[in-house]
Amino acid sequence: MDAVLQFIQLNWLNLLALVWFLICFKGYMYYSKRRSYDTACLASILHLYRTEWMLRMLDRDMRIADATVVANLERSVSFFASTTMLILAGLMTVLGSTEQAIDVIADIPFAVEATREEWELKLVVMITLFIYAFFKFTWSLRQYGFVSVMVGGAPTPDENISDLQKQSYADRVAKMSSMAANHFNFGLRSYYFSLAMLGWFINPWLFMALSTGVVYVLYRREFKSSTLKTLMMSVGPIDEKS
Repeated sequence: MDAVLQFIQLNWLNLLALVWFLICFKGYMYYSKRRSYDTACLASILHLYRTEWMLRMLDRDMRIADATVVANLERSVSFFASTTMLILAGLMTVLGSTEQAIDVIADIPFAVEATREEWELKLVVMITLFIYAFFKFTWSLRQYGFVSVMVGGAPTPDENISDLQKQSYADRVAKMSSMAANHFNFGLRSYYFSLAMLGWFINPWLFMALSTGVVYVLYRREFKSSTLKTLMMSVGPIDEKS
């Protein structure tokens, strides 16, 4: 018990920074998910677009273009999954060269001197973050594979299914596509927060400030960006006289 108290006293600032990071990371995940149910954001608006896409897909005899789009999405996710493995390999290499890394950071102004144990703990936390991102990317990749199967097995126009059945099938495929996109988004958010975590190696206060900044950037992009406003625009019929 005394050893735990002594550890907390010696590392209270790093522990505070880590707790604040977890609040920002998990808190924003929870907030964005809850707000997407009743507020216009990139996730909710894009789900509507995916539903429209799948309704149009069901009216086409040839689904080559649809399968190509899904394949392009899979390639994007696959790229980040492969990149994450390379980053993990690099972090493991740095973990074995802690002394050299400490010497490099020590020359940066305002850098807080850290022990070898503190450095290794920070690296382990960052490795854990990228492992989390890797699992999200690979699960997203599998879900996009499921979307490909659902598109391939979709009923054709000559089957004459009812509008209710068509809407139900489109909703299922769109939901699976949105689930894949959301997990991809979770992985991307991990990359954003990993950039904030780099500040932890310099100064815990900088780490907390950068974590807060990442939350602000993500919120602006997902709930207040010009991209969202553009997606929400509805174009009326073109006036032939104009």
